[in-house]
Amino acid sequence: MRPILLNPGPVSLSDGVRRAVAAADLCHREPEFAALQDRVRSKLTAIYQLENNTWAPVLLGGSGTTAVEAMLTSLLPRNGRLLVLENGVYGERLSRIAAIHGIESQSIKHGWCESWDLERVASVLAAGKFTHVAAVHHETTCGRLNPVDRLASLCEMNGAELLLDAVSSFAAELIPFQSPALSACAVTANKCLHGIPGLCFVLLRRTALAGAVAPPRSLTLDLALWAEHQERQSTPFTPAVNSLLALDQALNELASEGGWRTRHARYHHLAERVALCLAARGVVPWLAASESSCVLRAYRLPQGKSYAEVHAGLKQRGFIVYAGQGELANEMFRISTMGDITEYDIERLLASLEMIFS
Repeated sequence: MRPILLNPGPVSLSDGVRRAVAAADLCHREPEFAALQDRVRSKLTAIYQLENNTWAPVLLGGSGTTAVEAMLTSLLPRNGRLLVLENGVYGERLSRIAAIHGIESQSIKHGWCESWDLERVASVLAAGKFTHVAAVHHETTCGRLNPVDRLASLCEMNGAELLLDAVSSFAAELIPFQSPALSACAVTANKCLHGIPGLCFVLLRRTALAGAVAPPRSLTLDLALWAEHQERQSTPFTPAVNSLLALDQALNELASEGGWRTRHARYHHLAERVALCLAARGVVPWLAASESSCVLRAYRLPQGKSYAEVHAGLKQRGFIVYAGQGELANEMFRISTMGDITEYDIERLLASLEMIFS
């Protein structure tokens, strides 16, 4: 029986994606790879029906954090000023990246899992003359879906460009691409897209590349370099070929299922079933469903029940869940509903949860 990953990435793969990983041995300097790269890039913009002459996906090898770091270091000019919103581990990571690369930045700190204080954000934006704002859409620290549409409006009002960490929301949640303030979002292949680890990308407005930092802060994370090569069917360095093969198949499956809105509905349906099962056994959610992403929900550990006990019980039955991070490790567990999860899988999961929490 295959293990079912209920952690926030990587995900359980479909048989089709698993086969695609080893479907062919491709040299990245041959026309077959160029065709594959073009095909994947076109499918990525099609997910949200974006115009290819306005938006460009820039493929990179690495984790979602690789894409985030490439986005910040490539698109923040040397005289730029960055405002970072923090309300979890990944918002704090944005600030760490900026500090490491010497990017002038200021952060608005919230407690982990707290909602953004948008009045405070508006005040700081109005007074600070920031060129860019960086934020996390889905903060998987606790599953909070941050209101990036409202943040994008504030950026528009203050002439700031929004750089969005959409690593755990792309292809499952609504993203405000219609806002002229949204310049780029960082994404990984191995979350809502159901690909394998090792491939990520930055989806950016082509106009954002015009302001790309020069000289670059990094060689291998320079989005302008990667974009220039990919636009002419090339690549500056050896890419994640097999991850690209897997993503090509995963994107076919996403389209055949009905696109991102259908995937959103599926995730939400599964999350609701899990929540109802746990509620019947006295396990309460960390956040209200209205504040949570469809991708992941966090739950409070009941008194007398440790995470180690919950994890071991579920792993024994073929399911992998995640603990809370940092100081939340003894208070929280998280369940994601991404990936190739069948009705049979979810029925087994619900039965397992009933046994563990009864």
